[in-house]
Amino acid sequence: MKSVSVRRYLAVSLLLCVLPLFVSGPRAQAPAPMGDLWEVVSQMSMEGMPVVMPPRKVTVCAAKEWTRPPGGENEERGCETSNFARDGDKVTWTSVCEDGMSGQGEITRQGDDAYTGEIRYTMPEGSVVISLSGTRVDECDNPQY
Repeated sequence: MKSVSVRRYLAVSLLLCVLPLFVSGPRAQAPAPMGDLWEVVSQMSMEGMPVVMPPRKVTVCAAKEWTRPPGGENEERGCETSNFARDGDKVTWTSVCEDGMSGQGEITRQGDDAYTGEIRYTMPEGSVVISLSGTRVDECDNPQY
């Protein structure tokens, strides 16, 4: 008789330990990341200058749904972006800066994980073209743009 009561005690104890796992329901899941982490390579060339600047590589956390260009405003020059528009895989925008520089940008997405494009600026000193290429490398939680 004692072995039956010991078995019953062990079975009830095991059930009491495992029961909360079934009663608690599904575990809360972490919220989905809000952004995409992009590695962006930009290269600038200036009208009348035979030398092309070396490429610059930055990592940017951008919102999954773009409402402005990845990389945001050119704040160091006091630039504001406007007229942001999407047409299929292409986005376009204009920029106007406090120092008189203005430009138009265009990016074409190659699926969800890559893009190419350029920004063409005009300023009193001449024209500048910034070539862009972006590669999605991960997700991120805190989009800056």
